[in-house]
Amino acid sequence: MVLGLGTGSTAKHAVDRIGELLRQGRLTNIIGIPTSKKTQEQAISLGIPLSDLDSHPTIDLAIDGADEVDPHLNLVKGRGGSLLREKMVEGACKKFVCIVDESKLVKYLGGSGLAMPVEVVPFCWKFTANKLQNSFRNSGCVAKLRKDCKGEPFVTDNGNYIVDLYLKKDIGDLQVASDAILRIAGVVEHGMFLDMATTVIVAGELGITIKNK
Repeated sequence: MVLGLGTGSTAKHAVDRIGELLRQGRLTNIIGIPTSKKTQEQAISLGIPLSDLDSHPTIDLAIDGADEVDPHLNLVKGRGGSLLREKMVEGACKKFVCIVDESKLVKYLGGSGLAMPVEVVPFCWKFTANKLQNSFRNSGCVAKLRKDCKGEPFVTDNGNYIVDLYLKKDIGDLQVASDAILRIAGVVEHGMFLDMATTVIVAGELGITIKNK
């Protein structure tokens, strides 16, 4: 199988387990497609064979986490900064399994009050951020440039910046919102993963719940 290897705290456990099963000989004939440099380094350290989308344009299964999940299994991802590569890999999957805990379940995307990430080119990022904020002013949107621990702009694996959108209200039709964001020159990609997850596994106090599309 060709596996999409996600990025973040949840996906890290899955990648560790894949490496462990390979070492034990319980898993063979696996090729991983990493969604970030961090996951690539982790997979190499575990001896997981790697490739890319150029060589394997169709992926059998991807495993990743999410920052928010709505009742229709739409996701917000990218608070870890890897949304573009995640979307490229997970958009090429036959099956995309998303693993979250129940705190990530929301009534609507943006409903947690936490960041809805948008990857933008560094050139005139303030111009792009203002356009994004104005596009969703009816939802009380505030757009902020993501900073790293040194207070400098956070830079993605692709050399871009991230503008985080904070929403006070539902942004309405997600496909319309997605199209509006992607039409803004300077935007590379956004963190809404619409109609992509085929299965969401939710860990809660009462056990595991599996939601299928």
